[in-house]
Amino acid sequence: MKSEVVLCGGKRTPFGDFGKSLKDISGTDLGIHAAKACLAGVGLDAEDVDHLICGNVVPVDQGGYFAGRVIALGSGMREDSCALNVSRACGSGTQAMVSAAEQILSGHSRVALAGGYENISRAPYALPGARWGLKRGAVETIDTIDYAYRDPFDHSLMGETAENLTDDFGYARSEMDEYAVTSQQRAGAAMESGFLDEQIAAIEVPEARGKTRLFDRDEFPRPNTTLEKLATMRPVFRSDGRVTAGNSSGLTDGAAFVVVAERRQAERLGLEPRAKIVDWEVVGVPPRIMGCGPVPAIRRLLERREMSVSDIDYYEINEAFAVVNLHSERELGLSRAATNLYGGGISIGHPPGATGVRMSLTAMRHMEVEGSKNAVLSMCLGAGQGMAVLIERV
Repeated sequence: MKSEVVLCGGKRTPFGDFGKSLKDISGTDLGIHAAKACLAGVGLDAEDVDHLICGNVVPVDQGGYFAGRVIALGSGMREDSCALNVSRACGSGTQAMVSAAEQILSGHSRVALAGGYENISRAPYALPGARWGLKRGAVETIDTIDYAYRDPFDHSLMGETAENLTDDFGYARSEMDEYAVTSQQRAGAAMESGFLDEQIAAIEVPEARGKTRLFDRDEFPRPNTTLEKLATMRPVFRSDGRVTAGNSSGLTDGAAFVVVAERRQAERLGLEPRAKIVDWEVVGVPPRIMGCGPVPAIRRLLERREMSVSDIDYYEINEAFAVVNLHSERELGLSRAATNLYGGGISIGHPPGATGVRMSLTAMRHMEVEGSKNAVLSMCLGAGQGMAVLIERV
């Protein structure tokens, strides 16, 4: 019998704004918190997990380069279990789920934890040349966040690639701001209804004078944002540009994990499959307009499945920039009424190692609430790629 890969539920930390609530917690500790909460949420013993796949773009802290293994053992998995770090730019958390599925389909795993983390607030500064000796004079330090948010080919910021997309396809600033307001309002409604609370595992964060507080809600959403307020914001990447901080994804910290398992094994362990991973696709696109990535990725995925856009009940497309979603709507004919109904990167934030899992948790819950059959998760990837994953409700 052919193996079927299922998602059995997961959890994430609240996403913290840059330099705020999560800045004093190591990246691996964020991952351990999310992994433990994921296991507890589905009622799975850590010793029954044989593999952990961790997505991450910016390794931080001493354990960052070994984050998968640190999180695996820190969450209670056996010493003879395995761990893998993966990086696929903004799709790193999604790639973690896909890599777990590949391990299961190839017979090398039966029950895995897949997800990842970012703690951009803890990214260090680098001092190039210091190892082998520096000459007299001023020395430049480099913010390692810059490594992740610049195109590796022409060294432009990722936001400049979004400007290129607006230029090439003629998107207006007003369209992008309108989309951003919608994202903020949807996130606010999802917070008020408790929809987002269901996927969040509250975490104790340090305060002044040795005190702590419980951090239990996403910190970045601004549901009271208005079009008038966004219109006053200056472009970030070009003086005459259209991309602003208000219509771009937030720089945020956070971690998320989901249980990925072979269906029969999941059922033997008493787990309840919530969705199955059906298929996925990754494509290359011109790096200078990397935000177009979801369009060909979704097209190729649907073509291989002999499906059309209308055959998919719900879409989660990462809001790296509002223009990414506008382009997906226009080129694919997507309805905004069936896409990102609970906010996204613009409102909730976008820690690349965790975003794909956040999107999967949202899509799974949406399918359950609405009785939907399937969903597609998609995102553009820095350096010029697009990724899409098809899941179905079980």
